[in-house]
Amino acid sequence: MHHSLNKQTKSLNTLIYNVKTSVLFVFLLMFCLFCCTESTDINYEKEIITVKKYMQEQEESWNKGDLAGFMKHYWKSDSLRFIGKSGMNYGWEKTLENYKKSYQNKEEMGTLKFTNKTLDFVGEQTIFVEGEWSLSRNDSLGDLSGMYSLIWEKKDKKWVITEDHSS
Repeated sequence: MHHSLNKQTKSLNTLIYNVKTSVLFVFLLMFCLFCCTESTDINYEKEIITVKKYMQEQEESWNKGDLAGFMKHYWKSDSLRFIGKSGMNYGWEKTLENYKKSYQNKEEMGTLKFTNKTLDFVGEQTIFVEGEWSLSRNDSLGDLSGMYSLIWEKKDKKWVITEDHSS
């Protein structure tokens, strides 16, 4: 009987040791997860305000007849995608070329107005924007309007349009 009691005490001590070790391991793991990882706190409101500001800057550049300024917030990459009435186009240069062909002077460009309907984060580095655009132009040219959806991504710590679907 004494031998059996010793065996039970030894088993209980081993169990207690294993539980303590497991609890310590879990505590250290939780500590590392909560305290040792880099903070990814994102001020979503501030980021949305930044994208809205960039779109305001685009309107202002367009309305001055400055296409290069308008393109400043597009991703300067061959991977930029623009979908318009002529289909899908790739690249920052190609997109600028198409704008220059379609709007050859300030009169044709008219006055641009964006009206955002939604601005939603779809990840920590991506904002999806939907809205309406309108161009007010003189009577001989007529006004234009349509819809857009934009994908803004943070590239090198700056928000840029990586995809534009305008119709």
